[in-house]
Amino acid sequence: MLASLTGMAPLAIDAYLPAIPTIANAIGSNVHAVELSISLFLGGFGLGQLIGGPFSDHFGRRIATFAGLTLFAFGSLGICFIQSVEMLWAARVIQAIGGGVAVVNSNAIIRDISSGKESARNLSNMALILMIAPLLAPMIGTLILKFSGWRAIFVFLLAYALILILVFYFKMPETRVKHTQKISILTRYWMVLSHRQALAYVFTLTCAQAALFAFITGSPSVYMGYFGLSETIYPLYFGINILALIVANRINNRMLRSYSPHSLLTFGQILQCCAAASLLFYVTFFSDLSSYLFAALMMLIMSSHGFIMSNSMSSTIEFFPTNSATATALMGAFGFTTGAITGSLVGIFGDGTPLPMAIVILGCTTTGILLRNLLQRKKPEPLTTS
Repeated sequence: MLASLTGMAPLAIDAYLPAIPTIANAIGSNVHAVELSISLFLGGFGLGQLIGGPFSDHFGRRIATFAGLTLFAFGSLGICFIQSVEMLWAARVIQAIGGGVAVVNSNAIIRDISSGKESARNLSNMALILMIAPLLAPMIGTLILKFSGWRAIFVFLLAYALILILVFYFKMPETRVKHTQKISILTRYWMVLSHRQALAYVFTLTCAQAALFAFITGSPSVYMGYFGLSETIYPLYFGINILALIVANRINNRMLRSYSPHSLLTFGQILQCCAAASLLFYVTFFSDLSSYLFAALMMLIMSSHGFIMSNSMSSTIEFFPTNSATATALMGAFGFTTGAITGSLVGIFGDGTPLPMAIVILGCTTTGILLRNLLQRKKPEPLTTS
């Protein structure tokens, strides 16, 4: 159930990617303007998590989930009737805020019922199911587009939200661990932001997600524009990245039996940085690019998320047993907001080649390593006199 809830985000982002050129033509806009709705969704999703985290910690997981799913459903319904790109932007923001309020509860519930390596394994197992969503989403979008039209994609998202409301109402108990004293929203966020070790993991996840969303935003232009792939072939190229991520996730889950989440997280960051540097070198110094080699390098970059995401999440929320939704909200908000920024950068500096996307991805990966090392570096001992 938690994986299905978390899967709502990649479904809402990825299902309409193959339909972006069709949507642009239908509402009299251009591809880049419609692609901007991805960045707006990411920003709205981050805002929704900032609202939903403290709300969930204070009022409970169930009411927060229901409120978010209801708002997501209204946003999905609104998109079915849009006539302009501005209406699309507005409806996507509403949809995103609702999704953020709901999805923030998934990791919080995991922390409510587990901790330590068990929490990391639970998050890894949930992530495995979750990864099916971005794997299937472009294919679902393509099938709906072929047989019904682009608006039916958002009817599908509306139905998905309504089904989740029913499932959670009947099957999900309240799991919130109540705090012994009342805490304000600002205090809850300060508890996370002032925790140096936790913040290192937050920024690690943030930078990894920023790289992920830079790829998601730029992939339609790169694969269908630069490499000339069809709407039918594009989901296959997109899907192999998710398959690589699933394999890495399974390896991470087995290695957690012998290694700590901290060590596996370090391995994932090094793998991602090396692969991103190789990608930038390839697109910079080779003129006749192969879609196969490009896709292979992207697979390495995406597979590293199998080691980064669950381990950084579990390491962060481990510090906050009674404030886990707020910590999760901060991670999600930072990740989706920076994803909106990096996605916009890919679009703004888009020149018809994969170069802008490669630069942004490498920038994100190196920033993540630098911030983590700076924040986890031990403070120097104060000088003493004898």
